[in-house]
Amino acid sequence: MGCVSSKEKSYEAKGGSESYNGNNPKAVFETTLGSITAEIYLDRVPITASNFIDLAQSGFYNGIHFHRVIPDFMNQFGCPYAKDPNAGRAGTGGPSDGTFKNLATGGQERRFNGGNIKDEFTSKDTNAPGTLSMANTGQKDSGGSQFFMNVANNDFLDWFSEGDSKHPVFGSVVGGMDVAEKISKVQTNDERPVQPIKMISVTITGLPSP
Repeated sequence: MGCVSSKEKSYEAKGGSESYNGNNPKAVFETTLGSITAEIYLDRVPITASNFIDLAQSGFYNGIHFHRVIPDFMNQFGCPYAKDPNAGRAGTGGPSDGTFKNLATGGQERRFNGGNIKDEFTSKDTNAPGTLSMANTGQKDSGGSQFFMNVANNDFLDWFSEGDSKHPVFGSVVGGMDVAEKISKVQTNDERPVQPIKMISVTITGLPSP
């Protein structure tokens, strides 16, 4: 499932503040169909991972529904318009512009042009079953809050593949893959679940205390 083990979390203090020391946090996704736990690749894609963690800790994802699920492919999620499971604009939204902390470097990163972040094409992690990958419009620097959970080998979506689709992986499921697969197989109407599937909460563990 593309899973990578995590070591026990450890951090070191520099300049009076705690900084990242190379170990990865986890995200627990509580959905109406069950729980999924994923390792978040802060060590490999710190901008993308920090953006996701910042949104999760702010409660941004709570109450949003999966707006696009396809069996033997993936489950897409993270559009704020999808708090209404029947919204026609579901799949087109993102967070507000602003800044967030890069948890690996301690620096500040930006969301711009509709809440987008810079493409982070640095780590060659393939879109294998169980990986989390950034959604985008196909244009440069167009990823924001939306991402998808792969339930099949989708290496044609790799940013380092020869195809046009460029989707960087930022995590992998380490528990609850059966829930991700169950979500992908629900009855849909135009790829949208007939019975809405809501994200109740996303909880981040393994970060240093403030």
